[in-house]
Amino acid sequence: MRWPGRAHPDRASSVADGRGRCSRHDTNFYERRSMQLGLIGLGKMGGFMRDRIKAAGHEVVGYDTNQDISDVKDLKELVSKLDAPRHVWVMVPAGKVTQSVIDELGTLLEPGDLVVDGGNSKFTDDAKHAEELSAKGIEFVDCGVSGGVWGLDNGYGLMAGGTKENIDRMMPIFDALRPEGPRDEGFVHAGDVGAGHYVKMVHNGIEYGMMQAYAEGYELLEAKEIVKDVPAAFKAWTRGTVVRSWLQELMAAALEKDPDLSDLSGFVNDSGEGRWTVQEAVEYGVPMPVISASLFQRFFSRQGENSPAMKAVAALRNGFGGHAVTKKGEKGIVTDH
Repeated sequence: MRWPGRAHPDRASSVADGRGRCSRHDTNFYERRSMQLGLIGLGKMGGFMRDRIKAAGHEVVGYDTNQDISDVKDLKELVSKLDAPRHVWVMVPAGKVTQSVIDELGTLLEPGDLVVDGGNSKFTDDAKHAEELSAKGIEFVDCGVSGGVWGLDNGYGLMAGGTKENIDRMMPIFDALRPEGPRDEGFVHAGDVGAGHYVKMVHNGIEYGMMQAYAEGYELLEAKEIVKDVPAAFKAWTRGTVVRSWLQELMAAALEKDPDLSDLSGFVNDSGEGRWTVQEAVEYGVPMPVISASLFQRFFSRQGENSPAMKAVAALRNGFGGHAVTKKGEKGIVTDH
């Protein structure tokens, strides 16, 4: 699966042999300063991020509640293995889990250390976390991360908020994670604390609308009798068309595997960012009919209407982010956001 400008190297040659990004011909691609990073949360994205950062020549000490994949037994041990000034990246679910990690780090880290929240926290939480840590002399950066389960090979789109000094401190790690190519095509210092997660929130709101558009197109193609090969139609859009994109490629791949999406239920969750985007649109009086409608369609999908379009949205969410899907015949469960 390829998309213009999106590298997709063979994992065996890019990571397993230890060369990774260090093997690139462009030696100025990222700063060569080697860093030490504590990474908390080694799940669907965090584990692959650890691999990519290590492949770029940095040292990573990872912690996860799953001790089978963790380098240390707890956060206290993680902090003890890092040299001051420490850099710790938090990659855990937003809300209460992130808050508990921030609280504990505040008791373990020292003045001059720096914490990055790379999860999908609401932007309003960032100011609170920054203030909490600042009272103890600990620096804070928020960073929205996009790339899902494909980021190991393709790189991650990064949207950061914080002071220039703190962004510069973390740049070797940002450069290790982002896609190859010009920095400004995969990384942005969006503004003050909270700006990174705000930009990521809007990114995800746009994503809602794009997925809904592909899904509705799929349903109409399925309904029309003269169209005999819907999967082939989506695949044919991969090159040369104005609707080609990574999401379109993922839709084509999902249909190639399950042409009528018969294994899926049309029950679709939302992770929170779409809601927050619409709430901000109301606050600022910004018309947002497409993103609002795509969010409401997800709510509607949980009321028992098993539409082909919402099956397509479920397939897309699973494709790019590994989000859980509800199989046909299973009862959908609304997840906490």
